[in-house]
Amino acid sequence: MIKGKMKAIVKHHRGYGAEMQDVNIPEFREDEVLIKVNMASICGTDIHIYTWDKWSQGRVKPPYVFGHEFSGVVVEIGSNVANVSIGDFVSAETHIVCGGCRQCLTGQFHVCKHTTIIGVDTHGCFSEYVALPAKNLWKNRIDMPPDIATIQEPMGNAVHSVLAGDVLGKTVAIIGCGPIGLMAVAVAKAAGADKVIALDINDYRLQLAKKMGATHLIQSNKEDPLGIIQRLTNTDGVDVVCEMSGNPAAIDQGFKMATNGGRVSILSLPAQPVTLNITEDIVFKGLTVQGITGRKMFSTWQQVSSLLGSGKVDLRPMITHRFSLSDFEMGFDLMIKGQSGKVLLIP
Repeated sequence: MIKGKMKAIVKHHRGYGAEMQDVNIPEFREDEVLIKVNMASICGTDIHIYTWDKWSQGRVKPPYVFGHEFSGVVVEIGSNVANVSIGDFVSAETHIVCGGCRQCLTGQFHVCKHTTIIGVDTHGCFSEYVALPAKNLWKNRIDMPPDIATIQEPMGNAVHSVLAGDVLGKTVAIIGCGPIGLMAVAVAKAAGADKVIALDINDYRLQLAKKMGATHLIQSNKEDPLGIIQRLTNTDGVDVVCEMSGNPAAIDQGFKMATNGGRVSILSLPAQPVTLNITEDIVFKGLTVQGITGRKMFSTWQQVSSLLGSGKVDLRPMITHRFSLSDFEMGFDLMIKGQSGKVLLIP
């Protein structure tokens, strides 16, 4: 068993920021494996933890190693592991589920009542090694580039959001062009959407959305989103809204821009209550409203793998920065300022 110290980014206190520390290489149980991390990436959830917002204050318990998006190679396996082998190139489903609740027993693992999340509730992957349950691993094609393999987990969020209903030939609005929103743009385009309308207040990210396949861009703080949507859809409104911003005003606009009988899929996590006109904007419109959490295990992973393997989705334009693990603060600063797409960290 590999023992010793490793470099890791530690959420070291109940406050802003994080520290690079030398910590013990993790031990693992009989149903777990030890993985040497090739590459990790910064997620919006990591930003919540780094900035120590209200959500993270009530959820995470420092000190611990955070981070949950990665790719790496299995270097040791527990005695009860049969689904992966030493040398396998893997990524991970980050929701650890109980397997025994009503949801798990009926195949709805993604809404397990007792879910714990890697890098949020357990030690994560911003480190040289990570120990994880073998059942959570996804074996990658050996020829998949490590940077693409690293960001399959967040792409799964985008796939789950966009493909939670039919998008072929439909008009799709993606509200919020952070990394998952950018992926959602590409997925909607690959799935045959007629128009893919990207909305954000950040022009840098809107230009990335264009590279990812958006047919129309709306800078919501400088233009009238609802007026433009009306013109683009001949006053019908959009068929599908994927809400990725978490901004209360944007969420309200999302419901208003949806066509009668349309769908609104919400992945974002608003930090405060949101006021909606339920009567006019949901009930009388007959909308389908979906809360999206995680990825369907493991059908969404199969969709992600197929979309990437076929070349129908190319994530390379949205990978904008790479830093060594020790330079993590520069990556977090760029993410916080909204001046990046996906930021990778390399141990």
